[in-house]
Amino acid sequence: MFTLLICFIAGIGAGLGTGFAGMSAAAVISPMLITFLGLPAYEAVGIALASDILASAVSAYTYGKNKNLDIKNGLVMMAAVLLFTLFGSYIASLVPNATMGSFSVFMTLLLGIKFIVKPVMTTKESMEAVSGKKRMIQSVICGIIVGFICGFIGAGGGMMMLLILTSVLGYELKTAVGTSVFIMAFTAFTGAVSHFAIGGMPDLWCLIFCVASTLLWARIAAKFANRASAVTLNRATGVVLAVLGAAILVVNYLKG
Repeated sequence: MFTLLICFIAGIGAGLGTGFAGMSAAAVISPMLITFLGLPAYEAVGIALASDILASAVSAYTYGKNKNLDIKNGLVMMAAVLLFTLFGSYIASLVPNATMGSFSVFMTLLLGIKFIVKPVMTTKESMEAVSGKKRMIQSVICGIIVGFICGFIGAGGGMMMLLILTSVLGYELKTAVGTSVFIMAFTAFTGAVSHFAIGGMPDLWCLIFCVASTLLWARIAAKFANRASAVTLNRATGVVLAVLGAAILVVNYLKG
C-alpha cells in the first residue's frame, strides 16, 4: 500500500510537470523512489523513463491535436539531441567527478519562478514570421547544445528544451511544450530500453503504478494547458515547476 501511495504521488508530480512544461518524469520519480522505497538509482531512473514514454506521447498528441506542435523542426532537434547525448555521455566518462546531479532541480525551480515573474507572451504569428531555413539551423544548434548537456551531466533534458525553445528559438509557450514532449517521448523510449536491456526488468508493481499515474495526470495537465490562456498557462506552469523544484530539493535533502 505504501509503495502504491509513493508511486501515485510521484506520478502526480511527474504527470503535471510533463503535461504543463514538458518536464522529464525522471526529475520527480527517481528521487521519490530512491528516497522513500529504497530502489537502486539505476532501476528508479529506468522506471521514470518508462513513465515518460506514454505520458509524453499522450501529451504530444493532445498538443498536436490543438495545433501546438512543430513536428518538422522537432524531428531535426530530436536527431541532434540523441546524437549529442551519446557524445556528451562519452566525454563525461573521460572527465573525473563530472557530476552535476542537482543542476536540473535548481533549473526546475528557477524556470518556474521565471515563468511567474516574466511570462512567455510570444504569439504564433510572430513565431511563424521566422524563416523556415533559419528555424531549421537554430533547431540543429539547440539540439546539439541540449543533447551534449544532457549526456554530460545526465539530467535536465526537458527543462533545457523548454528554456531554449521559448528563450532562444522564440516559440510560443504551448508550441514549445508540445514540441518538447514530442521529442521527450522518443528520447525516453531510447533511455528506457537501454536501461532495461542493461539492468533487467525493474519492480513490476512500481513500474505499473508510476506509468499509470504519470499518464493520467499528464493527460489532465495537457488538456487544461491547451484550453488555458497564455497568462494562465504561464502562471500554472511556473507554479508547478517551482513547487516541484522545491519538493525535489527537500526529497534530495532527506535522501542525503
